[in-house]
Amino acid sequence: MEVHRHQETADFLQHAGEFLAAREAEHNLILGLSSRLREDPFAFGEAPYLAAVEDDGRIVAAALRTPPHNLVLSEIDDLAALEPLCADVLLAFDALPGATGPTEDVARFAKLWEAATGARGRRAISERIFRAEHVEPPPSVAGRMRPYAGSDRELALRWLDAFGTEALPDSQQGSPAGALEHRLADPAGGYVVWEDGEPVCLAGFGGPTPNGIRIGPVYTPPDLRGRGYGSALAAALTQRLLDGGRRFCFLFTDLANPTSNSIYQRIGYRPVSDIDLWSFD
Repeated sequence: MEVHRHQETADFLQHAGEFLAAREAEHNLILGLSSRLREDPFAFGEAPYLAAVEDDGRIVAAALRTPPHNLVLSEIDDLAALEPLCADVLLAFDALPGATGPTEDVARFAKLWEAATGARGRRAISERIFRAEHVEPPPSVAGRMRPYAGSDRELALRWLDAFGTEALPDSQQGSPAGALEHRLADPAGGYVVWEDGEPVCLAGFGGPTPNGIRIGPVYTPPDLRGRGYGSALAAALTQRLLDGGRRFCFLFTDLANPTSNSIYQRIGYRPVSDIDLWSFD
């Protein structure tokens, strides 16, 4: 097994792109981050870590990190790749806040990282990747989708902060302002709002892949839930992106939230695979 680390995102994609694109939904996070890094290598602040593990000329694993965020693991085709990959990550970083990847594979990586560093790991979030190729419109919901406007900034910051606290308390999300500006700076990304007399729901999108794009977060304040705003906004945004030429839309749900896992399936999303986020002390 050989680990090939790349300085340039274009080289990483030339080497591992076919491996990643063969399972586009499973790898939508790595592919989406790579698309942004290819346009702006320092879009996330520091130079990224980009690596692929090769066995006799065949790619069997890949990983990406945009410091200070978590390491993202690909699907692992040969578990023997995890040991040299862990060793290479340790050469690049003294510590990691966490790692995310396919459920069994990232758990194995976490044990290797614990043994190598003495860090204590724990499963922080269990998520499911969904993919939609068409939209099943929800029942009529009051209001309409509109583009994000500059006047939405303060409300968006409050809602992004609330979303992070509620849905991702153990994940390194950075500041709401940083998340907002980063998404707005993405040429393929942005936010939309569902308005019913006033803004009632916010959704983001970005991270394009060869044929798709990721949706999220989708946030409705607690006092406005149960009225179908989130479903309506996710459906309208998905339809707009598909109509714009995307073959797929992807999103992540928290497996601990049965509501989100059911409402997205009702509008056309289908489960693909499960991933976990491990946090390291």
